[in-house]
Amino acid sequence: MNTNEVAQKWAKLCREGKNLDCIMELYADNVVSKEMPGIPEELTTGKQNVWNKSKQWLGSIEDFHSSYITDPVVAGNFFTSVMEFDCTIKERGRQKMSEVCVYEVKDGKIASEQYFYNM
Repeated sequence: MNTNEVAQKWAKLCREGKNLDCIMELYADNVVSKEMPGIPEELTTGKQNVWNKSKQWLGSIEDFHSSYITDPVVAGNFFTSVMEFDCTIKERGRQKMSEVCVYEVKDGKIASEQYFYNM
C-alpha cells in the first residue's frame, strides 16, 4: 500500500473503534511511537509494545461520549490527522482531548507515530 492507502485504512479502522486491529494490520514490526515529553511511555518501540500501550490506554477509559478523526492529510511518506475525544477516564473523570497525530509510512507500513497535545 502507498501512504494514501495506509492513511485511509488507518482512518477507517480508527473511526470504527478498531484501534488495536489497526496496529496489528498497518504497523511495522519495529514501529516507534512518541508521546509528549514527560509522559511515562514517552518512547515505545515495537509493534507488540505499541499494541500493549494502546490496550492499556483503552482499558483506562470508562466511557467514550464522542470521538472525531479528521480526514488524513498526506505529504510524501507522511500523513497527519487530528483526533478528538470526549471520554470518561477511570479515576480521573470526564475529559475532552485533542491531539495532532503524525505518521510515517515505509514499505507500506506505519514506521513511526508521534502525538502532540496539551498536557
